[in-house]
Amino acid sequence: MPKSGSAENSINPPLWLLLELTYRCPLSCPYCANPVDLGDPADELSTEDWLKVLEQARAMGAVQLGLSGGEPLLRKDLEVIVAKARELGFYTNLITSGIGLTNKRLKALKDAGLDHIQVSFQSADPDTNDAIAGKRKAFETKQELARQVKAHGFPMVLNFVISKQNIENIDAIMQLSQSLEADYVELATAQYYGWALQNRDQLMPTLEQVRTAEAQVNAVRDSQNGVGPRFIFVTPDYYETRPKACMSGWGNIFLSVAPDGRAMPCHSAALLPLSFPNVRDSNLKSIWYESELFNKYRGFDWMPEPCRSCDEKEKDFGGCRCQALLLTGDAANADPVCDKSPHHHKIVSAAESAAACRNGETLARTVQNSQIIMQTRV
Repeated sequence: MPKSGSAENSINPPLWLLLELTYRCPLSCPYCANPVDLGDPADELSTEDWLKVLEQARAMGAVQLGLSGGEPLLRKDLEVIVAKARELGFYTNLITSGIGLTNKRLKALKDAGLDHIQVSFQSADPDTNDAIAGKRKAFETKQELARQVKAHGFPMVLNFVISKQNIENIDAIMQLSQSLEADYVELATAQYYGWALQNRDQLMPTLEQVRTAEAQVNAVRDSQNGVGPRFIFVTPDYYETRPKACMSGWGNIFLSVAPDGRAMPCHSAALLPLSFPNVRDSNLKSIWYESELFNKYRGFDWMPEPCRSCDEKEKDFGGCRCQALLLTGDAANADPVCDKSPHHHKIVSAAESAAACRNGETLARTVQNSQIIMQTRV
């Protein structure tokens, strides 16, 4: 483990800070990447705790702030946190389902200094949207919210998690995004962690569906002539032969804090069998530079083969540690997405299994902690 003095000279500061303010959520989307065990809301950090985290992160050089969950609007102190972030000089992005974001609260967040809002939709079809979200009239609420976001002058990103349930409606999704005057639209296939992993077979579209959808997105881009939303299409890792550079490398630029104060190098890392430092017990500076956790997969010395001698390791950093654990049983292994990995066949098998599953039951994330309920998705 590096000593504090040398670490600060050799390790980048965290530039991107994500505060997962709560895992509580009014929706029950089966693609949720949050932990299956959502924990106890009584363990959430206090307002004072979050403000200390902001101060410590800004002093280290963090500039970009995401406020997420669950649903961050369920925190009554959200405006206080936003105001403190503005005072410190953060660029703040609220990542929300939109449920609970009234016109009054939008104004309060604007006055507090919020810079940017990302709103999630589940589909362009109201019935499909509400079925996936597990909440009646969710689509109607989101649509009205999106209009209010624009009326208040916020830059707006719309996010659609793409799955078997909505991939056939990509054209309608893009039309909805244009009508709502979104600035950016992320069409991202589910990332298979947490609840999404439980439902992978029911969620993952086939390669043919992905290629068709991508072609539709490209056709709209080509016809826009620079006018309208910028569409970003993200394919499933499972159909790639090289892994993504997860969080631009472990402990490189990204720092996430869970609702209970655990500091992590990515928001999915809680599933790893590691000991996580807590902001209640240690300051962020020592956590970032000195903790065993943040140094565990930092750089390249930890890598086994084939990553250690790979000439692409500085591009992908060995891929995702969470995905390596979930699919190979060892977080230090090469991400099995990579076709150089001896475990790549597990990715191929998972994609084949998902392709064979047309419709079926999914384990929806419930509003009540981690209780599992069954819901049929068509």
